[in-house]
Amino acid sequence: MRLSSFADYAVVLMSAAARHCGGVRMNATTLSAETGIPLPTAQKLVSRLSAAGLLESSRGTGGGVRLSRPPATITLADVVEAVEGPIAMTACNELGAHDCNLETDCRIRPHMNVANEAIRSALAGVTIASLSREMA
Repeated sequence: MRLSSFADYAVVLMSAAARHCGGVRMNATTLSAETGIPLPTAQKLVSRLSAAGLLESSRGTGGGVRLSRPPATITLADVVEAVEGPIAMTACNELGAHDCNLETDCRIRPHMNVANEAIRSALAGVTIASLSREMA
C-alpha cells in the first residue's frame, strides 16, 4: 500500500504550515516555494485542506492560510482522509456500490475492517506536530 503523490504532498504542505504555526499566515505560493510542491498542486491542496477544515483561510492584507487547530491535534489520518477520502484498503470497505464479482460470496470482506482500522489507527498515531520537528 502506498500513499498517492497528492496525499504525500498534502502531508508535506501541512508539515510546513505547522512550522509556521502561531506566526505569519502562509499562502499557496509561499508554501510551494518552501516545500518544492508545484504551485498548481499547492493551490489545489490548500483548497482541499481548507474545505476539510484542516486549514483556515482569510483574504486581504495579512491574509493567507494557517492551521485550523494545533498541529498536535492534526494526524496523518486526518490529512490523508481530507485528500483521498476514507481510508479503505479495498473498494468493498468504502461506502456505496462496488463492481466486485466476488462481493456476494466473499469471506474476506467482513474481516477487512480489522486491517483498515489498524492502518487508520497507525496513521492517527502520528501528528503533524511530530512531523514538523527537526530531526536530530
